[in-house]
Amino acid sequence: MLQIGDNEVDGEIISSGESELQMYRIDSIESTVMIRQLPSLGISFKLWLPATTLVTLLDNYRRDPSTSPLTRTLSTFQSDGSDSSSRPLNIVELGSGTGIVGIAAAATLGANVTVTDLPNVIENLRFNADANAEAAARNGGKVHVASLRWGEIDDVEVLGQNVDLVLASDVVYHDHLYEPLLKTLRLILLKEGSKRVFLMSHLKRWKKESIFFKKARKLFDVDVIHCDDPQEGSRIGVVVYRFAPKNQTYGTSTTKLIKSIRSCPDTEKQG
Repeated sequence: MLQIGDNEVDGEIISSGESELQMYRIDSIESTVMIRQLPSLGISFKLWLPATTLVTLLDNYRRDPSTSPLTRTLSTFQSDGSDSSSRPLNIVELGSGTGIVGIAAAATLGANVTVTDLPNVIENLRFNADANAEAAARNGGKVHVASLRWGEIDDVEVLGQNVDLVLASDVVYHDHLYEPLLKTLRLILLKEGSKRVFLMSHLKRWKKESIFFKKARKLFDVDVIHCDDPQEGSRIGVVVYRFAPKNQTYGTSTTKLIKSIRSCPDTEKQG
């Protein structure tokens, strides 16, 4: 697995005992996000490469939506004829870990974001949300923290019905969590008349991940909307997927859009 280090992310890492503070600059809001990592506590307490891909996309979207692969997805919440364009976007992040993606989404999109993870992760997640509350608020965003166990109906119901977009990064790794994750996605996305979508950044590590994508494609239309160039020594970079309920309108140029994205090695082998 690839952990983000000082050679992979712009900014300063300040280490103090078991904790590390990562300073991550978001140029579009002229602000720096501070994230506390606790590496000794496990993978949920570290920053990982797919998270920074989503943060970069959010940053670039705010600077220039006309060139962003996120534009087609985000524009659907502003052009459906309802009052959604007059209210903040409501976002849920699954498996938030340190919370950097949800915090960046709140700050760059002026969104109401609920970052979620297992109960043992919540304390550090709340620390990071509180540390960056002012940066998010300056741009109209808010970050809420909630415990969410994948596959648990009660946990999903606590989130409420007012969800537009679901985000996640690097959540497909333990095969015993494939079914609980898919169940959570079904509970959130498959609502009658809903335009909810799921954006997930992913770095392929295991062949067994194809099982997840095969099952997901039975429930959702799954498209690739962005690929990073591979890092040195790797065959594939981070890939960003868009999951939407089948038959949901995505726009007349979807095929053209997907074809315009540079080829992602091994992407199609995942599903």
